[in-house]
Amino acid sequence: MSYALLTRRAFFQAAAGAAMGAATSRRPNIILMLADDMGFSDLGCYGSEIHTPNLDGLARRGLRFTQFYNTARCCPTRASLLTGLYAHQTGVGHMVDNPKPFPGYTGDLNRNCVTLAEVLRAAGYRTAMSGKWHVTPVTSSKHNWPLQRGFEKYYGIIHGAASYFDPVTLTQDNEPVAPEGKDFYFTDAIADHAAKYVAEFASGPAPFFLYVAFTAPHWPLHALEAEIARYRSRYKEGWDALREERRRRMIELGLIDKRWPLTPRDPRVPAWKDATDKEWQAMRMAVYAAQVDRMDQGVGRILAQLQKTGADKNTLVIFLADNGGCAEEVGPNWKGLHIPSKTRDGRPVRVGNLPSIMPGKEDTYQSYGIPWANASNTPFRLYKHWVHEGGIATPFIASWPGVIAGNYGITHQPGHIIDVMATCVDVGQAPYPRKFRGEPITPLEGKSLRPVFEGRQRTGYGELYWEHEGNRAVRQGKWKLVSRYPDRWELYDLEADRTEMNDLAAQHPAKVEELSRLYERWAQRVGVAPWAEVQKAKRPA
Repeated sequence: MSYALLTRRAFFQAAAGAAMGAATSRRPNIILMLADDMGFSDLGCYGSEIHTPNLDGLARRGLRFTQFYNTARCCPTRASLLTGLYAHQTGVGHMVDNPKPFPGYTGDLNRNCVTLAEVLRAAGYRTAMSGKWHVTPVTSSKHNWPLQRGFEKYYGIIHGAASYFDPVTLTQDNEPVAPEGKDFYFTDAIADHAAKYVAEFASGPAPFFLYVAFTAPHWPLHALEAEIARYRSRYKEGWDALREERRRRMIELGLIDKRWPLTPRDPRVPAWKDATDKEWQAMRMAVYAAQVDRMDQGVGRILAQLQKTGADKNTLVIFLADNGGCAEEVGPNWKGLHIPSKTRDGRPVRVGNLPSIMPGKEDTYQSYGIPWANASNTPFRLYKHWVHEGGIATPFIASWPGVIAGNYGITHQPGHIIDVMATCVDVGQAPYPRKFRGEPITPLEGKSLRPVFEGRQRTGYGELYWEHEGNRAVRQGKWKLVSRYPDRWELYDLEADRTEMNDLAAQHPAKVEELSRLYERWAQRVGVAPWAEVQKAKRPA
């Protein structure tokens, strides 16, 4: 065992012991759950037809945010979620498999940030994670794996995508493991390990932090027949009818304003009445829905285990998604670590969105594509990758008995994924360090959500910012300045027009100038590099 590992372990043990002496029963357990590539309207409690009774129940007992934001892509969102910083400040301004020679784009969590697990563990919390990591490259080095960043226990994948029946980089703690049993399904495995961690930790005196990062409903479209059957005929009316249906329901639920028009269908997509291969198209959405359904069942098992232990009465549970619905169309020539060439029993995997192959089974590898991502992001514009509302708006549910009033509560106060660390530091009475492992730590960017949980108005909140692949935005109150790379700035009044249909940039040039200057100062401060320069730069040797 290395000296560094011994030193780190000694630090955690000493810090945990000191914090335990000051711990009180009022410090809640914290369970943070993250869905992967799921749109704003994909849960029942956010207007969907998909069967999600467990998350709907969490919403009934808790609070739903209508204006909570992620950072439009998996790696940057996870980096911000874990650290409370903008992704560029952590080194993960883009993707971990595409490192570039800029401090904000190394594709690997740097040592000037601390994770939720590191902060909470030092404050006396037990820590565990189940699911997708995706904040460090898949190499022989384990320097930034979960156990090296504050988690005591881990089960999941280090990579960013995988077959649900045979996931690549499957890991238990620090060691590779194989899928267990012939009926293995990764969503179930993530939930089952999370439930085991709850059972173990809830039996002890210390509060615990559990991070559950599902890969559902990220492609590939893999689901079990029991769930697919529920939706096999559900989408035969097509995407146009589904978008209208969801919008109506969202208005009825009080999630969106009826003044906001539904955005036009993506121009690359035909009207449903003109679509070809309707059976295959409907099946794509059916399998996607089945993936969300199965994830909800896993959430239910975790919550049931929490209730069984009695720990539910003092647990803050948060659920959100890492980006909007994903419009990526899997091509027949796609290759990658995440795509197996054969199934576990030796059959060739058929890759690509080919209408001749129905999705869902282990020997397929498809996505639900542009038309259904458009429906997932109802009523907003664009998708994962972009920072218009369709790319960054996420369902966000929080439940905390005795603090959050419940009764299907809704808040329209804005929040950002950088706020999660600040919230956990606040409710967990956990000091945020200025130094850690001898390195200076970047100060927190986010603000605690606790006032919102307690039914109060957050004050002193400034601007929110985004940048991903040159797509950029800044929000100040009701105003949002946004650009789709390499286009010019657009300006929207989100109170009157959250679907971003009426560009006011020409009418308010002073506001465009003000917000663009704020954006440029922020970009320079956090390490955003011009996207054209990032693209042309060579990978570090």
